Amino acid sequence: MEQTLKITNVLSDPTRYYIYQYITKRHQEVTVQEVAENFNIHPNVARLHLSKLEDVNMLASETKKTGKGGRPSRLYRLSDDVIQLHFPYRDYMLLSKVAIQTMISLGEVGKEALFLTGKRFGTEVIEQEMAKRSLGEELEFDQKLTILKSAATLAGFYPEFEANGEKTKIYFQIFNCPFKEVAEDHSETVCSMHHEFLKGMFGALFETVELIEKENMITGCETCSYQALVTN
Repeated sequence: MEQTLKITNVLSDPTRYYIYQYITKRHQEVTVQEVAENFNIHPNVARLHLSKLEDVNMLASETKKTGKGGRPSRLYRLSDDVIQLHFPYRDYMLLSKVAIQTMISLGEVGKEALFLTGKRFGTEVIEQEMAKRSLGEELEFDQKLTILKSAATLAGFYPEFEANGEKTKIYFQIFNCPFKEVAEDHSETVCSMHHEFLKGMFGALFETVELIEKENMITGCETCSYQALVTN
């Protein structure tokens, strides 16, 4: 409870909250000066906000040389710690571990059911996003990409998307894995389910999709990155 109170107190300051949001979308380390310039505040004030976020383990920092000469800079990044606030207490992490281990205990039938369910939920995420928008039945490629970006952001992936000029390939990166803690214990099963989840998202928008994994953060990469070959 004490840690919960500290976190809510730290995030009660609007500037501090928006600084944290900025760093989550930045996808890389930031300096005090960068934060100061982006929020039009004095570097000492920026440093104070960053320090308070670090005090409650929402950020981590280390001193590095930036390659620009001069003294090393203090660089801040998102902490690897999971921050969850529940009133009253809920342990959804335990529930997810119970569910995954139950499916695995059922053998191939359980895994197949998990993958099918993951794909269905990926489809539903897109359908929910489309329901919010007043769009015709025939969507342009750029509209589909916008829907993908929005749905992936709401799913907590902290994504980045880029399409080739012919609009047949979509490159995208996931900077946050919502299933990371469970995936570390059951990487093959959870990552396969996540792959199907993503296929469900793409399949709800494109006629055909081939999803190719390039990087996986569970194996030590900084992101999970993919290439999707699609037809409109």
